[in-house]
Amino acid sequence: MSANPATRPATTPHDRPAGPDAPDAPDAPDAPDSNRPDGSRRSRRPGASRVRRSPGLLVAGLLPVAAAAATALVVRSDITDPPFQRLDDRWLGWMGGPHDGPYLAAATVLNWFGGPVGAVLPLSLLFLLLFRRRWASAGLLLTAYLGGNMLVIQGLKHLVDRPRPADPLVRVDHGSFPSGHAATAALLVVVAGALLVPAARRRAWWYGGAVFTVAMMWSRTWLHAHWLTDTVAGAAAGAGAGLLAWWLFQPALAREAVRSHDRRGAAAGADPDAVAAPDAD
Repeated sequence: MSANPATRPATTPHDRPAGPDAPDAPDAPDAPDSNRPDGSRRSRRPGASRVRRSPGLLVAGLLPVAAAAATALVVRSDITDPPFQRLDDRWLGWMGGPHDGPYLAAATVLNWFGGPVGAVLPLSLLFLLLFRRRWASAGLLLTAYLGGNMLVIQGLKHLVDRPRPADPLVRVDHGSFPSGHAATAALLVVVAGALLVPAARRRAWWYGGAVFTVAMMWSRTWLHAHWLTDTVAGAAAGAGAGLLAWWLFQPALAREAVRSHDRRGAAAGADPDAVAAPDAD
């Protein structure tokens, strides 16, 4: 004898009990969206709307920025003779002459990259992101680049206003601490890694980015534009600012990635969920 339908417990389409005490059921198949004129289905990708900001990423961003700020306070206490001035003097002595040959060429290119010419790269990337309608990515780039340079780096420069080494080989402005070139290099490495490099390839990118940032630090001291500690603090502040911007935009970037998968699936004439998560044999 069959059970009375009126007393039979309600079930989900996957034969799981429904109700306030029932376990979570898998995401239901996509339903037509009544707000869309073509009746197309809206993707309900598991976890897409539940992305949380990573505490580890926040800590990784705060620590280098805090270290740079603490170093700035130490330098500010005695801008002409901070506790590590002997180390800076010794390093500057190693960066003596002759200033010619391939070293000069490399330092000159890196100097251009950190100056106005180097602004072409982030601007080009910004236009590309806007063209591809990657609004969250463009917001991350603007926040990191403008906030990192104008608030963090320039803020520390005006706080400390440390004198530069004597006789720099390139044109420089006021304030040796921290190095804006080193900060920009580290910041762009982080932002490009977050926006352009797949997660599976980021380890190699970080290694390459670290080499590039160290080369920028070397060039600034080789040109006598900065003390060694200026470049270390600049790289730390730039990397930290980039990581903090990444942490801030993490949920928006995840939602943007889901929409990008959906658009590619719709353009290919396939179900977006099938494109994004193919069955594994």
